[in-house]
Amino acid sequence: MPTRTPLAEVATSDAALRRFLHGLPGVDAVGLEARAAGLGTRSIKTTAKAFAIDLAISMIDLTTLEGADTPGKVRSLCAKALRPDPSDPTTPHTAAVCVYPDMVAVAKDTLGPASGIAVASVATAFPSGRAGLPVKLADTAEAVAAGADEVDMVIDRGAFLSGRYLEVFETITSVKEACARPDGTAAHLKVIFETGELQTYDNIRRASWLAMLAGADFIKTSTGKVAVNATPANTLLLMEAVRDFRAATGTQVGVKPAGGIRTTKDAMKYLVMVNETLGDDWLTPEWFRFGASSLLNDLLMQRQKLSTGRYSGPDYVTVD
Repeated sequence: MPTRTPLAEVATSDAALRRFLHGLPGVDAVGLEARAAGLGTRSIKTTAKAFAIDLAISMIDLTTLEGADTPGKVRSLCAKALRPDPSDPTTPHTAAVCVYPDMVAVAKDTLGPASGIAVASVATAFPSGRAGLPVKLADTAEAVAAGADEVDMVIDRGAFLSGRYLEVFETITSVKEACARPDGTAAHLKVIFETGELQTYDNIRRASWLAMLAGADFIKTSTGKVAVNATPANTLLLMEAVRDFRAATGTQVGVKPAGGIRTTKDAMKYLVMVNETLGDDWLTPEWFRFGASSLLNDLLMQRQKLSTGRYSGPDYVTVD
């Protein structure tokens, strides 16, 4: 990490922020991809695999973000989050459900106050991020007022790629303030980069530091709405950023890969990466999440395979 500018002074001007972000070490793309690929070859077997499957289930933000979402669909999603496998009560519940702001109240009512499952809501003109600040803040305020425990905001990639870093920084800080509740608590803020549109690994590293400096509680790869979403390499880069940020500031920030993670094998690769790069401190639902929907079904079928010795039929899990 560059030390020319104290962190407290990084965002005092656009020039200082640009100087800091462009002073971050460049990313060795070949080395990053080779390390991510190498970690993906690790094998997890028997009892360790059973533990990892349950851990992965407990880290899922079970998501529905479609224009055709209905209250009935959201209630069904919440029921699945609570009891992913109704035939096996030992199956852990998911970490959260993630919905649009207008569905937050439905999710909160369905889950109840004691479920242990957070309700997350996308906001700030998801998935494009192309709206004025008043619209973004109103979007956030609607979700928080409805009871959202977490807000997943998306940055304006056009502003970021144009070098308007302070604008992006101030938007994040404003949304962070809008996450506050009258009782003094606040919804956790996840900041989505849409890494598939940031063009370079250097930009992903810069976006990570920018978001963390602005107060992000989590940094998240993607919306799941573009061609390139979470990959092992771009997620590893986020992990390295949160590790280095904690070393520099003492503040821990979570990581959430989202989009394209569909199989148990995929999930295991990411858990190995967390363990090897960040360690036990991040190996909990509090600090690591999967943004996914179809992943849960594969985890459930693999879980049953471990317990019974045979694969389930196609009707074992619900179709989301």
